[in-house]
Amino acid sequence: MLSIPAQPSLELHQKRPKSPDPLNLLTSLKQLIHHPRTWLLMAILSLQVILLFTLTTRSFSSRQDLSPPYTPLSGSTTPQPESECSSGRVFVYDLPKSLNHEILQNCDNLNPWSSRCDALANDGFGQPATGIAGVVPESLAPAWYWTDQFVSEVIFHNRIMHHKCRVHDPENATAFYIPFYVGLAVGKYLWSNSSTAQDRDFHCETMLSWLQTQPYYKRSDGWDHFLTMGRITWDFRRSRDPDWGSSCIYKPGMRNITRLLIERNPWDYFDVGVPYPTGFHPRTDADVTDWQSFVRSRNRSKLFCFAGAKRSLIRNDFRGLLLSQCQSEPESCRVVDCGGSRCSNGTSLILETFLDSDFCLQPRGDSFTRRSIFDCMVAGSIPVFFWRRTAYFQYEWFLPGEPESYSVFIDRNAVKNGTASIKNVLAGYSREEVRKMREKVIDYVPNFLYAKPQEGLETVKDAFDIALERVLRRFKEHGDWGFKWQ
Repeated sequence: MLSIPAQPSLELHQKRPKSPDPLNLLTSLKQLIHHPRTWLLMAILSLQVILLFTLTTRSFSSRQDLSPPYTPLSGSTTPQPESECSSGRVFVYDLPKSLNHEILQNCDNLNPWSSRCDALANDGFGQPATGIAGVVPESLAPAWYWTDQFVSEVIFHNRIMHHKCRVHDPENATAFYIPFYVGLAVGKYLWSNSSTAQDRDFHCETMLSWLQTQPYYKRSDGWDHFLTMGRITWDFRRSRDPDWGSSCIYKPGMRNITRLLIERNPWDYFDVGVPYPTGFHPRTDADVTDWQSFVRSRNRSKLFCFAGAKRSLIRNDFRGLLLSQCQSEPESCRVVDCGGSRCSNGTSLILETFLDSDFCLQPRGDSFTRRSIFDCMVAGSIPVFFWRRTAYFQYEWFLPGEPESYSVFIDRNAVKNGTASIKNVLAGYSREEVRKMREKVIDYVPNFLYAKPQEGLETVKDAFDIALERVLRRFKEHGDWGFKWQ
């Protein structure tokens, strides 16, 4: 997908809970530190932080492409030499089909407004992109799809079933993958006025009931298990029945399972942020290098751009402020007002805008992150952040370690009170500084992509490869250190 699909505002139905703001957390800590009875608690919390830091450093005709991804191809998982799988090997559970295959086959009923079958076709990549002639090189057009942002469960399942380090004997496994389509399952109920907490928890509870009977889960209590949850973490962290989302992450049995999400809770060790799927799915290594050459040589006529919609029901809406500022600087800023359906699937407008701009403004979305971050960087545009949690605390496995090498951070409060001008800040970078930042972004483009071949690319590692490698390394370190809590 080249742009973010339009959906009815959440405020019209259930309101998603706000995730905690780091500033509020700091304020609370300052108040606590002066209370004499809190010193013991703070010492215990500090010890826990040190321990965690130690760990982290060590079908129907219209559905012809919705075939079960877990049907192995002949010879697709031939055992590889130890050097090919030095971090370990992965076993994929054969879950009850009601937890993945049947959810996929019921794609007509996964959304209260329309069918999701087109979005889930072609192994989760969606329909081939049309209308992009002249926007991308002709040779690369077949690698573009109208990919939905919530399909990572399907993409990861397809890829892991054909991975060279997948094993069929669980005794030979370092890691155990749970191919559960929890995001697709709960998405059916999120905007329904009639859904209950039990509806939103049903599939998760079913999965955990099954998983807790498995001997390899019992052996490790979940420490060497992982799954993909194809939505943001807050969609699975319901604290009270009337609130938004599922309570899946809080369920007994989920605590020690590593979770791959498009937005993580930065304070939860078991949440791992992975890139949102974008529309570019290279077929070969050459597709990647050709695309990098294309965006590197692109003539960009605008200093910066913003693509997004106002949130009129939000007080002091920052996105609305950026929209108006960009509209007032037409010589410097290209704006795409995504109100209505201008940015829905089936348009190349967003991609054209990012390709035409040196910088792209990336405020928080409905949550701290947004798919647009990766659409922007795939196009070779330099992201401008206003919340550190939008990227820096989210995607450490995939982004450079030095934020200033590939992005710009501007204090949103300075923008709000008028003491900082976005245009002046960005215009202050020399052409050489812009070139170096863009080059860093382009170097990291493969990290943001999900390749088309189920076996992956020839030598280039994409987002899936990086995620699996780091998960296997994490589990190996768990064993090396022998540190686990019960």
